[in-house]
This record gives sequence, C-alpha cells and structure tokens, in this order.
Amino acid sequence: MNKQFRFRFAALALAISAGFAQADSAVIDRSFRPYQAEKPAFAGLSAGLTINKANVAQFKDIIDPAFYGFIEKGWLDMQVGETTSFDLHPNYVEATRQGQDKVKLGAKAGEIEGWVAGRPFPQEPDSNDPRAGEKLAWNYKYGYNWGDSAAISPFYWKYRDMESAKVERTIKFDFHFLNFIGRVNQEPKPAITPNPSELFRGIYVKVLEPYDVRNTQLLIHRAQDDLKRDNSWLYLGFQRRVRRLATGQVTDAFLGSDLMIEDFEGYNGRISDMNWTYKGTRFMLMPFYNHNDLSLDSETHQDSDGYQVVAFGGQGGCFPDITWQLRKVYEVEAAPVEGSHPLSKRVHYMDAQTFTIPRTVSYDRKGALWKTFTIGQAHPDHHLAKNKDSGVSIDDSFSMIDVQAMHCTTGQFKGQVDPEMSKPEMFSVQHMRATGN
Repeated sequence: MNKQFRFRFAALALAISAGFAQADSAVIDRSFRPYQAEKPAFAGLSAGLTINKANVAQFKDIIDPAFYGFIEKGWLDMQVGETTSFDLHPNYVEATRQGQDKVKLGAKAGEIEGWVAGRPFPQEPDSNDPRAGEKLAWNYKYGYNWGDSAAISPFYWKYRDMESAKVERTIKFDFHFLNFIGRVNQEPKPAITPNPSELFRGIYVKVLEPYDVRNTQLLIHRAQDDLKRDNSWLYLGFQRRVRRLATGQVTDAFLGSDLMIEDFEGYNGRISDMNWTYKGTRFMLMPFYNHNDLSLDSETHQDSDGYQVVAFGGQGGCFPDITWQLRKVYEVEAAPVEGSHPLSKRVHYMDAQTFTIPRTVSYDRKGALWKTFTIGQAHPDHHLAKNKDSGVSIDDSFSMIDVQAMHCTTGQFKGQVDPEMSKPEMFSVQHMRATGN
C-alpha cells in the first residue's frame, strides 16, 4: 500500500467515522429534543384555545377516543397550552449516548441484554419491527420517571361519585421511589450496593390518614430480571403484621379506589406480563403544564410552605384543571398474557420525549371501555424550588375514571426530587414493622 493510498484510506475512514457519529447524535437529538427543529401544529389549534363540546369535532384527530367522548358529552373543557420541551437530565441523555446500539432484546419478552443506564432504544420505532412495542415498553420501564429517587409527600387521593360530585373518602399518603441500578444523577452511581436481592426498583407507600387505615403500608421490590415476579408486602395497621401479597392482588382495587397496584405510574408491572404492540406515532394533546402557572387549589391541602396542589373540576370533580400541550406520542397496546387478568388490554399513549405515560385507556374482558387514566406532567423548573434542574417530568395530578361505574379517584401531589426522602433502608420489610408499631 503506497503512501498516497494510505492517506486516502485514512481520510475515508475518518469521514465514515464522522458520518456515523453524526448519525448517532441525530438519533439522540430526535429522541430527547423532538421539538428542537419544529414544534407540532394542527389546523385551528393555538395556545390559549378552549376546546369544548361545541368545537371538539374539529380536533378529533389529536385527542384520544375516550377523552374525546368526555368533551363531547360536556363533562369538561380542555385548555390548550404552548408545546414546551421537558428536557431530561443531561446525565441520563449521556448514559443513553454511551449505551447506544449496545442494547438488544433477548429471545423472549422480558429479556434484555447490554443495558446499563439511560434509554435502551432511542431509535424511532419501526412499524415493520414486530417487537417495536416491546422496545417502547423498555424505554418506559428504564425511563427517568422520578429520576433515581423521589417522594410524593403528601399525596391526596379522593374517591368521588361522578354523578353527584360527592367526595366519599380522602386518603393521605406518602409514596417513595428508589432505583437500585441504572442511577445517573444521585449518589451512589451507577448502583446501590450491596444489593443481594438484585433489585431494579423499590416502591414504598404509607397511609397517613384517615385513622381507620393509618399506617397501612405497601412495599414493592422489582427484580432486575424481568422474568422474576415482584415481591410485594402489605402492612395492615389494625392487624400490626406484614403479609406477602399474592400475585393476583396487584389487579385488585387498591384500598377501595379505582386503581390497581398495576396501574401506578401508568403501568406498574413486568414487561413479560403483557404482549406489546406498537400502533403508531402521532401528535396528541397531552396533560403537560407549568404547575406554578395554574389556578391552583387554594381551599384544601395547602402546606405550611405555601405549596398548593392542582385543583379539580368538570363532571363529578373528576378532571384536573390544567393545560394540555400538543406533543409527539407513541401509541402502544398492552394485552395481558394471562387470560385471568381483569382487562383485555390497555392502550398507552407514551410521551415521546419523556417516556412517561400521561394517558392510558383500559378495556374490560369483553373489550368494552372501562377505565381511563390521566397523569398530569409538570415541568420541574416551574414547580418546587428543589425540583428545578432535576430533569424529572413531575407527576403532579391524576384522575382514574371508571366510566362503567360513573366513579373516579383523583390524586393531588407534592412531588419532591430529594434523595434524603427515599433512603435505601426505607425499602425493607423491617422498616415496615418498625414504623408500623
């Protein structure tokens, strides 16, 4: 090989390498900054618009069918806000960059190889890929929802009769979340050790009020291996003992609410428990907003620091008073593997930038619409001061509506990205016993 040829070969290799680097960078940019080049638009839609019964037909293509039906019935008006970027933490983006093209699915659902941290599959889903839906589910599972750890303290659930608007019950909780691996921001990184049970994530819940259920606690251990079942325990304050939850209990009504444990955060289960189908990418109105810019609930649940929760209105008081943004969304259908499951399917509308699940529509075994779940997403820089620059899309309000029973459960949050509030020792059966007595 002569000197001139070697020079040309090296230059060509360098150019190819640069081209691949640019291509990789473009994939990351599209995944984490989908509105950088151009914001989504729809004819007649603009920030400040109110969508109601009179004009909703014009916007049918950008509202999910269940919510469209609510507006069509006059159950609520929808306020449109400006589409804004919810930038995830730079460390999570960099972890995705480092792991790009190193992650792949295993032979069967629930198996994954090569993931360390970040978004496993930042590439755009391919409708010709039969496992595209499964990849999107992994992006959700390993997403940055609540970051490495966070707490909702306090967390108010209200049980409401949708026809009379009567609030039947209010329960005050603390919720805590902790990732044991894949940590990118809070120390220790990238994992909490020792971790003898090889856990991926823990969820710890404690009831503060009312008296009859006070000290009820729930602990969920999710294994790194998705094929292993969650270990879950319930502490009942009036019995003063811990009992292990049977697998089927995660699909029972939790404390008499309209939610299953499996509903938490949009989907709180294993990848391997569902058959995942990618149904397409579209622009949709989604519940994203700046908490501090809303007209908040000034009458109830105001903390000593002045923090106010999201207000609720509409039919039965079942709808959060928030604004909705036109955003890029992946529609994913999840059908239970087990025929004994109470649902035939869920349709998840995953936000393409944050991979939160702000909208889910659930269908009963006969295929009829049963429940619809909204989880409002607040920008961390327009929320509590401690959440600023956290890069966490803050779960900030929820509404689970049982359309068959005309009943709903609503949630008002004080989400706090604070590692001091969710320490590893809290996520143990011993802690449940110690704090329950």
